Amino acid sequence: MRSRQPTILAVTCALLTVALGLAFAGDRGPSDIDETADSAITGWPPGLLRALVLPTEPYVLLPVLALLVAWCLHTSRPRDALFAALAPAIAVAANTWLLKPLFDRWKDDTLVYPSGHTVSMVATLVVMLVLFNGTARTVTAVAGAALLAGVTIGMIGLGYHYLTDVIGGTLFAAATVLTIHSATPRTPSDART
Repeated sequence: MRSRQPTILAVTCALLTVALGLAFAGDRGPSDIDETADSAITGWPPGLLRALVLPTEPYVLLPVLALLVAWCLHTSRPRDALFAALAPAIAVAANTWLLKPLFDRWKDDTLVYPSGHTVSMVATLVVMLVLFNGTARTVTAVAGAALLAGVTIGMIGLGYHYLTDVIGGTLFAAATVLTIHSATPRTPSDART
């Protein structure tokens, strides 16, 4: 029997995504925490900020996902390969076409909650965390936390998002990927290596 912890975590993340989205829905502008984060990052060099955002770009994430799919296929885990290919795509699509219009939070002329940059990167990281075991999972968690911190600084500093958008994107990506994984039927041959 599979653990219920991922399901509980997915539900918790989904509820927090909705609660945070409702708190900032519409054109309410930045919260106090958003303004504090923005003030802390003001003045960082633009080149550094752009470099910090690189891990959210499709030309970085798509090769990572392709390698994960290839690894799963090589290790005879076709369901995990399908999961790695589809879960981030579903998270990004649902965020773009459902959540952003639903919460209707704007910054300049762009819908910003939840952050799509964050959803794409965190969805990829959560897929890796689900697929990896042992040291690989630990390294992924630590590196992922560092990447997320850097991406957050970059997106706020470049004016792409508020801090609360990044938090919402993180929560939504985790909720979506964990839900998809929990809903995917498994057989004994799908055991992780």
